[in-house]
Order: sequence, then C-alpha cells, then structure tokens
Amino acid sequence: MEKMKEGRRLKTLNPFTTIVPYIMVERSDSQNTINDCFDVRGAEQLLRRLRTEGYDSIGILHIVLAAYVRAVSQRPAINRFIRGQKIYARNNIVINMAVKRKMSLDGEETTVKLKFSPSDTLIDVYHKFNDLFLETVGEEDSRNSTDAAAALIGHIPGLIKKWVIWFLKTLDYFGLLPPVLINASPFHGSMFITSMASLNIPPIRHHLYNFGNVPVFIAFGAKRQELVLNDDGSVSKRKVVDFVANLDERICDGYYYASALKMFKKYLVSPEGLLDPPEEVVDDVR
Repeated sequence: MEKMKEGRRLKTLNPFTTIVPYIMVERSDSQNTINDCFDVRGAEQLLRRLRTEGYDSIGILHIVLAAYVRAVSQRPAINRFIRGQKIYARNNIVINMAVKRKMSLDGEETTVKLKFSPSDTLIDVYHKFNDLFLETVGEEDSRNSTDAAAALIGHIPGLIKKWVIWFLKTLDYFGLLPPVLINASPFHGSMFITSMASLNIPPIRHHLYNFGNVPVFIAFGAKRQELVLNDDGSVSKRKVVDFVANLDERICDGYYYASALKMFKKYLVSPEGLLDPPEEVVDDVR
C-alpha cells in the first residue's frame, strides 16, 4: 500500500537507512535514550506575562508541546515512522498523552491525541490542547474513541483477544488498519509525552511500544533547584526541569536527532519565538 492517510513512503533514502529496519525489526531493538534538563527562567517569565493577558491555564506543558511542534517544522525527519520495515514521512503531527480524569489512586486514566500543524504557535497549541482536554476529561463520565476501542477489545475473551491483537498487528504491518482504529490508537502518532510534574517526581525512562508506530517518547518531571558553576568560579542556583527522550534510531541518524533536540531545547529555554509561526516549514525528502 504505497499511499496511506498517515504518511507517504520515502523513496530517496540511502540504501543503508532502508536496510536498518530489517536488522532492528522491533522498536524495542532500536531505542536510544537521552537525559537532559532546561533552565525554566525564560519559560516562567513568558508564562507570567501570558497569564496576565488572559491565558490563565497556560503552563510548561504547553511550551514543551509547542517546542516539539516547532522542532518538527524544521527537522521533519523526526516525524517519520516505520511500518512493514519501510520508512514513511508522517502527513501531520499527532502527539499522544495519557491523562488522569481525577488525580487520585483510583482515578481513571485515558489517552488524548492532539493534532497540530507545523505552523502552529504556542497560542495555537494552548487552544487546541485545552479544547481537547476539556472535551475529554471535563465530564467525569465522558468517553473518547480510545476508551471505546479499549472497552470493546477488553470484553473479548482472553484467547480470542490474543488472536484479535495479532490480527490487528498484522493489518498494521501491511498498512491495512482501518483509519478509525488508528485515530483511536494511543500507539500511533508522532510522539508520546508524559508529565511527572503533577506527581512531583523526576521523569521516567519510558520504553517505546512495538505495536503502532510512535518513534519518540518524552517524559518531563517537576521543577528542581540546581547549583551551577559559573565561568568565574562562582556558584549560582537555577531552577530546571529534567526530561528524558526515548528515540527510535531507525527513522534518522544521530546527527539529525541531535540537531532536532538542540532546537527543541532552544525553544524550551527561550520560548518567546514560539509566539510567532515559523518563517518556513521544511518538508521531508521524497
């Protein structure tokens, strides 16, 4: 299946890149991890200003999402995915996130799928996230398509369920999974993000899923104080947020990933640039 709604197959990649998915067949075979942190002074300053302008609930999460969207707009190869050992360029930016309907031990968890455009600004991300979040978790008994699909499969008897999952994986391998299931699946998208900030703990190193095609998983934690040695030998204190990125190394090389992550971090540290759309949106190769 050459053309798919999720993306288009890339045909001009170098031969070694096309061979790698046959060597590292599963996503769990090909995941690399990087731990980093960013200074939140610039983000906090911008957030205080935007809150006075009426964006009451804007926070670090919105900046992290917008920074990743901006990185994809300039480094589109991080938005590729593997299917059937072939490499595809994704047609849109889909970020998945698990959220608690209620912050308690017995609070129900669901997954939201956020769809963005490469030209989206921080304010666009703010509105799209908040609108979907309120729609999904605003009502305690509300259910989205992910919940409905999980409930349907959950009612299937165990042995049959195992066959059903195998069958869905087979359909997915050949690009035949129905769009309704892809749209409901938390395992299909550009990136999966989880915030440990609300739990006041450091970020976890989260694995990539073999099912589906999400190539990047980012977790970020609560703010913490850090002592920094300055060039003049003095020591100062700064507030930082740690994050961990787990990456599917098959979609692009390390140099490209490093460039994308540097850009991502640049906008986390200095998010003012996210208020304007990018001057140019870069397209992936053919």
